[in-house]
Amino acid sequence: MVDLRGRVLTYTEAIERDGPYTPPDADQRDRLARGIGRLLDRDAREADEILAPIGLRVTRLTDTATGRRYDEVAASDKGPSTGWGRLYLNADSTVRWNAQVPHPVADRKTEALGLRLLEDNPGGALVLAGAHRRAGDGDADVAHREDSAFHLIVVELQKRGVPGIQLHGFAESSAKRYDAVLSGGAAQSAPGEASVLADRLEADGLRVCRGWSARCPLEGTTNVQGRAAQQHHATFLHLELAPDGRGDGPDAEEVVAALSGLLTTWAEEGAAR
Repeated sequence: MVDLRGRVLTYTEAIERDGPYTPPDADQRDRLARGIGRLLDRDAREADEILAPIGLRVTRLTDTATGRRYDEVAASDKGPSTGWGRLYLNADSTVRWNAQVPHPVADRKTEALGLRLLEDNPGGALVLAGAHRRAGDGDADVAHREDSAFHLIVVELQKRGVPGIQLHGFAESSAKRYDAVLSGGAAQSAPGEASVLADRLEADGLRVCRGWSARCPLEGTTNVQGRAAQQHHATFLHLELAPDGRGDGPDAEEVVAALSGLLTTWAEEGAAR
């Protein structure tokens, strides 16, 4: 039994702006994709064997708070991986949705939001970057790198049709008119559930810019995970939140409730396939 929240937040608290970052090379990326694929296909033992030579391990965890079991992919103490991040998968059911956190610490409290969604909603996965976006002399912005472990994991989920929402944060000065910016990333359209999510947020008093029907700041049109989602015909939503919608902000509970509604919809749709 482990305190999942403590385990994840202790990991992200150690992320530093000037920390190291080394992307996986071509051979490591190939092995990583194969290992994550086997894990998503519910073969944790083989996944661990594939990933061990590149310094990653698969660990089965039971959360003390919820009793749920998760498979964690994280760096071991024997490998070369630097800043590759982590993956948490619900181990007791097929994965129906995923939350992506590409800029932990840099986009303050997005890591806590992603973790909250994983804790509150069964059937999910949390894809967590392992370096500050400015780390490695600015090379660690995984939302704009196709050679990152983060990107490879997201793509393996997309290949299996698992919908995902990517969580970002912005300073109030970046989009003063809005509390949230929701879009399909590179896509010029969005699925129906995006409108439902925007409606829920607005019903709770948040000012939402809808990227599929308006010109918005911070739409994430150059986000590489969004571009990959188009290639794999997978659902991808890009959500930017002002500080009040994250952490202990006054809008945070409303954001969690609205996002949980989205994830419930995705889980139900996945179960019906």
